Amino acid sequence: MEIRNKAALDLVDQMIELCKPDQVVWCDGSEEERNKLQDKAVETGVLDKLNQEKLPGCYLHRTDPNDVARTEKLTFICCRRKEDAGPTNNWMDPQRAYAETGANFVDSFKGRTMYVVPFIMGPAGSPFSKVGIEITDSIYVVLNMRIMTRMGQIAMDQLGEDGEFTKCLHCTGDLSIEKRRILHFPEDNTIWSFASGYGGNVLLGKKCLALRIASYLAKQEGWMAEHMLILGLTDSNGEKTYIAAAFPSACGKTNLAMLIPPESFPGYKVETLGDDIAWIRKGADGRFYALNPEAGFFGVAPGTSKKSNPNALATTRSNTIFTNVVKTDDGDVWWEGMGKDTTPAHGIDWLGKDWTPASGEKGAHPNSRFTAPACQCPCISPDWEKPEGVPLSAILFGGRRAKLAPLVFQSFGWNHGTFLGATMASETTAAATGAVGVVRRDPMAMIPFCGYDMADYFGHWIEMAKDDPNAPKIFHVNWFRQDDEGNFLWPGFGDNLRVLDWIVRRCKGKAGAKETAIGYIPNPEDINTDGLDISRETLEEILSVDKEAWKAEIPGMEEFFAKFGDKLPKEIRAEIDALKERLGK
Repeated sequence: MEIRNKAALDLVDQMIELCKPDQVVWCDGSEEERNKLQDKAVETGVLDKLNQEKLPGCYLHRTDPNDVARTEKLTFICCRRKEDAGPTNNWMDPQRAYAETGANFVDSFKGRTMYVVPFIMGPAGSPFSKVGIEITDSIYVVLNMRIMTRMGQIAMDQLGEDGEFTKCLHCTGDLSIEKRRILHFPEDNTIWSFASGYGGNVLLGKKCLALRIASYLAKQEGWMAEHMLILGLTDSNGEKTYIAAAFPSACGKTNLAMLIPPESFPGYKVETLGDDIAWIRKGADGRFYALNPEAGFFGVAPGTSKKSNPNALATTRSNTIFTNVVKTDDGDVWWEGMGKDTTPAHGIDWLGKDWTPASGEKGAHPNSRFTAPACQCPCISPDWEKPEGVPLSAILFGGRRAKLAPLVFQSFGWNHGTFLGATMASETTAAATGAVGVVRRDPMAMIPFCGYDMADYFGHWIEMAKDDPNAPKIFHVNWFRQDDEGNFLWPGFGDNLRVLDWIVRRCKGKAGAKETAIGYIPNPEDINTDGLDISRETLEEILSVDKEAWKAEIPGMEEFFAKFGDKLPKEIRAEIDALKERLGK
């Protein structure tokens, strides 16, 4: 492997001195290397080889029961001034962080191999892309990073002799929760992770670099790093529109990114460019361009089925690493929500124990995952690796709200749209440790991922499109509105295209809407319901705005914004005052 970057060599030398590995392997990203690592992972029990006829190139991994999700309370932003981290982040003084966790890294690789993983977030050669080097003791990390990034010699070639890179250090350690830390040093472009083996904590190119560090870099450099899917929608006239959308985990983000149009929408096509992260920059023409920096999908397995997301399921049928799912007796995989007709009579559960449907316990962990190459997705867009990205016409925000938010509404403008993103709230899921089903405020779905003070983040949003006629239009969607009996009012899945169709037509000035206190809402007749079994009364209910409910929501918004004190942008304060006035409060 050719290595010409002195800073990279110096970093590895420093980490060798600190961690004392038995051997060091620079990963080149080759097929030969992957095969050797997979064989070693099976031999050492890190991976379980699945039925290669049914699932060629697929393997199963099980994490420790105390290490099954992102541990937000142990995730820190380590900047020099506490106020720069803001009230929504855990802060730690960088000197303390380096000292305390550095002590745990001392000799931590003894008896282990140090893998050096150069990687690129974004396509090679793209003006969007960023290079990182992750040093790890985990074959699981190496093989996952190979799927999720452009890894190996390609990254060292892009880095060249003097390129800058994010310095990433990870050690599985003894998985002690007391020692576990996921540390981000934005001012040093550095990430440290200790005592975890779960993907969200240890695949350091993903949430750690692509959102927490990247959001900080984006603020400094004048772009945006967002927790958003990107999709391309081609209508029956052959016109293509690109949309980005932010949802908290398990709110249908991957399903929307890989949506299959209903049969009653002939000629429509949806293509996936990314299911989780979007980097957004202004192009030379003034428009906003988005790019997915990842090369793979790190998706939630439970609930993924032929009904909910056949494209995601198809993507996982080869060259995929499954984590914490059931292994069936014939070497296949299974999880809850895959479909009743798929349920095995017996299997080995995520804890490695015998399991049957009568066990009374879930076979797969609720946050079990699959890591699959994006290029295998049946609906992957031919534009997904365009180095310049794709032009955005719309940005969507959404979450799980049983009663409050209507199916869809459009903001009055960019600042109001920023306010809609800033006031997003949704039910928590198993993707983050803690209680499930609790409503939590999660602006732009970035609460766990913003690498600096979120008040400044809101201000950066506002600055990105001040007086800009080329800015994408902003919408809010809610697929999860329920009636008084708890039944979902909207069918969801492929029928969400009907909402996207209205959004696209609104962007082109070709769809009607009515002005309400919260934004522009479609009239029932503005939504194409051809072939959909839904009454006008139900559609009116799902599009209705309960002013009293929205009035009752305002104290919660104000309580959340109060955390930021005087740093909250005046434009956000103006929007909440305007909402009060429109509601007559």
